[in-house]
Amino acid sequence: MARHTPQKTLSSRAWVELAALSCLWGASFLAIRIALDEVSVVWMVTHRVVWAAVVLWLVLAWRDERLPRDPGIWAAFAVMGLLNNVIPFSLMGWGQLHIETGLTAILNATTAPFGLLVAAAIFADERLTVRKALGTGLAFFGVATTIGLDNLRSLDLRSLAQLAVLAGTFSYALAGAWSRVTLAGLKPEIAATGMLTASAAMMLPAAFILEGPPDLSLEPRTIAAIAYFAVASTALAYLLYYRVLAMAGSANLLLCTLLVAPISILLGAVVLGERLPPQALAGFSLLAAGLAIIDGRLFRRRRRLRD
Repeated sequence: MARHTPQKTLSSRAWVELAALSCLWGASFLAIRIALDEVSVVWMVTHRVVWAAVVLWLVLAWRDERLPRDPGIWAAFAVMGLLNNVIPFSLMGWGQLHIETGLTAILNATTAPFGLLVAAAIFADERLTVRKALGTGLAFFGVATTIGLDNLRSLDLRSLAQLAVLAGTFSYALAGAWSRVTLAGLKPEIAATGMLTASAAMMLPAAFILEGPPDLSLEPRTIAAIAYFAVASTALAYLLYYRVLAMAGSANLLLCTLLVAPISILLGAVVLGERLPPQALAGFSLLAAGLAIIDGRLFRRRRRLRD
């Protein structure tokens, strides 16, 4: 008889940290959109990974931690940097310049179902159960409803910008699985610093070659936006990312992308005065129901009460 492999689940602590990660990444849409008014996509990505790497090096120095010197680990860091930073940051940043914010957020949420499929194909303890599939589908529908189902009618996969965003989300899904396979056991601060250092080593020379020196006369709001998405939504966020990955697995980790879209819409309404879609409450309700199904805790509790 085949041995049953315990499945990865989201504990209460993992849910709290997943929600915090979603808030950090949800606000990054606003910060990136502000920064792209003054800096190119290439320099936006470079600022993001370079300053985040600097912050994490300071964290390591404060904790008296050292990065490993094994070339194999650094090769894993480099692949992770490509899959989780360089490729998706670049593709999705360029996509934000050419398609609607709502459509970008809908496409970004496809990271979760992509992540479920990739994880199910690789890991025995992240099987694609009926409950997970149903919950993810319902949550995704909630995200789409929140933003407006009318936006889906404009979804044209022949559009290069839309294809770029979709490719970025698939890259995120691959990164979650790659990290679990190659970086398991590393402390979150070690994994995050190594990944972002490798990303910075790739992006900094590329930015100078492709764009020339950076513009040093940026507006204060642009500098603030760069500071936010480098320090909060990258350095701090990836510390949380690797913590949740260790606790809950790659597929559960990527569920945060289902929360990012409604958070970014709320911030747009509060900060930019954008009108919150009338269907937002219905979308949030569907999203919450989908996450509850994925978690399964309420159903297990009801079953115990009946017993």
